[in-house]
Amino acid sequence: MKFINRVKAFAKKYSHAWVFLYAFIYMPWFCYLEQHIQKNYFIIHSPLDDFVPFIEYFIIPYYFWFLFMAICVFYFFFTDKKGFYKISSFLIIGMTVFLIICTVFPNGLNLRPTIFVRDNFCVDLVKRLYRIDTPTNVLPSIHVFNTVGILIAAAHSQKLRLHKGIMCGIYITGILIILSTVFLKQHSVTDVIAAFAMAGIIYPFVYTSQPRKATKFSHQPI
Repeated sequence: MKFINRVKAFAKKYSHAWVFLYAFIYMPWFCYLEQHIQKNYFIIHSPLDDFVPFIEYFIIPYYFWFLFMAICVFYFFFTDKKGFYKISSFLIIGMTVFLIICTVFPNGLNLRPTIFVRDNFCVDLVKRLYRIDTPTNVLPSIHVFNTVGILIAAAHSQKLRLHKGIMCGIYITGILIILSTVFLKQHSVTDVIAAFAMAGIIYPFVYTSQPRKATKFSHQPI
């Protein structure tokens, strides 16, 4: 009986886990795009891309993004239910918009180098990344958008703001991840700008709409 009560208490405490069901929408849709958009797509290119060098060492923060996202999302999941719903809303809206854009506007890159001037462990990791990840479905960059989402969520977290060292680490990691997308030729500068633009559009709907309404009502006569 105690075990059943504990299970019920655990389920009630973490009832917001239902949000993770979005993975069953995102992953099949994204995999479909990856498999079916392999030609006849619009090439994304910015003149600035020609001035960005290829630096294989950025493969480290690029791959670290997956762990970074998991750690940060689960931090909010276990410690801040309200914050978790906000970051989840932000990410889900953005990723859904990304899927729609790539569905109606197939896009891709031709920035990847075919010859590498160096031969090292990081180059090997980059080659592996190129093999498993198609150069399509890049606008806007989800790597960048989701990273910006984490940085925004951290900035709004009262608990995290008390730990300057952790906040500094989050921001530095986020910046390196964003830079990695262009230095590895995984994304165009256009993709990065589009990701920031999308984040800027979604931000007020998730993080500022309610406080503004609260302020408005607080000034109403009693």
